[in-house]
Amino acid sequence: MTQEDSRIFTIEEVEALIPRLSQIVGMQLLQQSEIERALGELARVLGELPESLEPRDSDPPEAARLKRELERRMLRYESGWHEVRQMGALIKDPQIGLLDFYGHIDGRLVHLCWRYGEDRLGYFHDLEAGYAGRRPLRGETRRRLMN
Repeated sequence: MTQEDSRIFTIEEVEALIPRLSQIVGMQLLQQSEIERALGELARVLGELPESLEPRDSDPPEAARLKRELERRMLRYESGWHEVRQMGALIKDPQIGLLDFYGHIDGRLVHLCWRYGEDRLGYFHDLEAGYAGRRPLRGETRRRLMN
């Protein structure tokens, strides 16, 4: 999705998505942890991380099972992030559940910034600024946010 064809959100629109986003992103972080656990287990069984999850005739049964499990988990993981993108979010850091949404403040395009665990939209930043440039959405800024 490019900036030109991305939806512009209001604070209220993003906040309406937060309950569902919290649910999805929470599951994503859990899936990520489970994928990492299964990769560690697979590396233990094989003595190293494989180059791919394609089954090999030489794979021990436990490795074959772990590869199938990882493929299923990775498909669910990708599907979860796809759902988040379909809701209009830009995934900035899947490791911590950091999402941005396009919005307008004082007529300029900005990112409305939400991170997993936050119960409301509390920050924005310039498009180039990134997470380190997050600024709080205080009452005055909230009033200036417009579509």
